[in-house]
Amino acid sequence: MGKKVTIQDIADALGISRNTVSKAINNSEGLADGTREKILQKAVEMGYKQFSYVASLSRSAENSFGTESLNGSYSGEIALLSTSYLPSSHFASLFLDKFHREIMTIGFSPVMHIISADNLKNRTLPMSFRMENTRAILCVELFDQGYSEMIAGLGLPTLFVDGPANIEGFPLNTDLLLMDNTTEITRFVNEMIRRGKKRIGFIGDYTHCRSFYERYSAFRLAMLMNNVPAEDKFLICMNDRDKSAMSDRLLSLDEMPDIFICANDFVAIDAMQALAERDGKPPENVGFLGFDDSHESRIFSPALSTVHIHTQIMAFSALHLLISRINEPTMDFRIIYSATDLVLRASTEF
Repeated sequence: MGKKVTIQDIADALGISRNTVSKAINNSEGLADGTREKILQKAVEMGYKQFSYVASLSRSAENSFGTESLNGSYSGEIALLSTSYLPSSHFASLFLDKFHREIMTIGFSPVMHIISADNLKNRTLPMSFRMENTRAILCVELFDQGYSEMIAGLGLPTLFVDGPANIEGFPLNTDLLLMDNTTEITRFVNEMIRRGKKRIGFIGDYTHCRSFYERYSAFRLAMLMNNVPAEDKFLICMNDRDKSAMSDRLLSLDEMPDIFICANDFVAIDAMQALAERDGKPPENVGFLGFDDSHESRIFSPALSTVHIHTQIMAFSALHLLISRINEPTMDFRIIYSATDLVLRASTEF
């Protein structure tokens, strides 16, 4: 087995600082696009961690589609469907930025379409959408089950990045790309219980999307497998878009658990802010874990423990899934997970 490639190895090969390489790999802000691309390419060449997958992905793409196919011979529009404009720090925004650049190098034209409330209600496509111009569809932050089924039934190659919670278990007949929502949550619960932190709660609407549902399910299963009860009073599983109601529920508790696992970073930060406003200081006796490793998670005080999503890897995976679906429209539908990493920071160190 070859020597494991580290961030320092990449830094030494390029003659730059370890911190600069870390920023590029973790999608942090403050790097020029050219610098970021050079670092990521070197990571691919050297076989760093998951970036070794990108190298194999590129080779398999050339084998499957031919070198010419990957150098501008495709044409037409890739419709990017979403129900909202995404903040720059949202994982989906970072994912789309990379996907947008990669899909254009192949020859496609990505076109963003925002799905309105009326579109959702009436099961209609945005007026900007042109079926005759569209080669494939990429859906991001689209979680309405009925509308998603309508999109999947259009007969176009379609990929969902995340998707409806689908608690009833009916398959969505399309390809689906997700981050691994289970492994690091399970690992975190096991580690907290090992440390004696057995009173663990959850904050977030697990019916909102598939990722939230899988994170909640991983939490419940990990508690069960450790034979530790998940106390109902510490489960705040209500609409996370109603920040006021969620804060009221949190502040009404007569005691706090040791740890709250939250559906994502923004839910965790909202909860921590609510407690800080009430007590006049950051939470001291309750820990918080988010998910996404957003920019906000790093600059918040205390810095938020979270789960890092490799948006660059997900963008390459999405590219491969869509191209293969365009070329082989009758293949079986696929559900692909991209690995994630647990990042422990000050919010769980007490």
